[in-house]
Amino acid sequence: MLNEIESKSRLKNLFYEWTEENQNEFLDFCTGVKGIKIMYDFMIKEILNPENTPERVNELLTLLLGQRVRIVDVLPNDGTRLADESTLLITDMVVQLEDGSIANLEIQKIGYYFPGERSACYSADLLLRQYKRVRGIKGKRFSYRDIKQVYTIVLFEKSPTEFQKFSNNYIHRFMQKSDTGVNINLLQEYLFIPLDIFKKNQQNENRSVKIENRLEAWLAFFCMDDPETIIEIIEKYPDFKEMYEQAYDVCRNIEEVMQMFSKELLELDRNTVKLMIDDMQKEIDCQREQLSQKDEEMLEMRKEIQRLQQLLDKK
Repeated sequence: MLNEIESKSRLKNLFYEWTEENQNEFLDFCTGVKGIKIMYDFMIKEILNPENTPERVNELLTLLLGQRVRIVDVLPNDGTRLADESTLLITDMVVQLEDGSIANLEIQKIGYYFPGERSACYSADLLLRQYKRVRGIKGKRFSYRDIKQVYTIVLFEKSPTEFQKFSNNYIHRFMQKSDTGVNINLLQEYLFIPLDIFKKNQQNENRSVKIENRLEAWLAFFCMDDPETIIEIIEKYPDFKEMYEQAYDVCRNIEEVMQMFSKELLELDRNTVKLMIDDMQKEIDCQREQLSQKDEEMLEMRKEIQRLQQLLDKK
């Protein structure tokens, strides 16, 4: 691998621009030393393409939603998504299911701040886009019963802090319910899966990783690249072998993979810096709030001192 890289000046220059850690990650990725790693944008798009291999996405969504689904259309996902956010996403697909419902499947490299608020905004956007599209098709025959569920499904490679407090759980489902038992369909449902917590739970067991079912096999396929786990997945579910072989085929084109790998590193670096800035801004805001509270306390103390002084003066 190194001989081929160093035989071409363009590849050699690109390779040695990376940190040693990134160089080793790339070599391990391409040679399979640690087993193939799937969590790259170009890799996921190759393997989970709803147009080329809808049966894979069908099964994954079926397992995640707990009900049998079938994709009938792939929808544009340009909506209200902010341009800066797209680079933190490993993949983001929007599909229409057989019953008319819509599923938005995201796999995020680094979990965004405000995951709930953000997901609610994009869910609302998808719901409104569905409303406009269906009303445009139905015309005067339109009824609100024509509007179907909108599912927002987010898998995190590195999950936000909100999920770290629940280290024993790696599947979180949300839906809107009343506090009185009144049953109305509010259409929006959410599913969050922190893959880092799933991986940690698997590795914390005092035994080798044991894949219990197809959903666990899919989650392990996404986030675990040790050869022993890959072998276990393939032995239990032989059809996963085809996806691993497809991933290795992608790696054969070293020049193209290096370009895509380099692009992802640049995007990740840029967004890591952005997150660091957000972190610092959050800390500054917190300190400012604490100082403001102290100022208010000092002001109250001064007022109390003045009040007591006035009482002394009267005496």
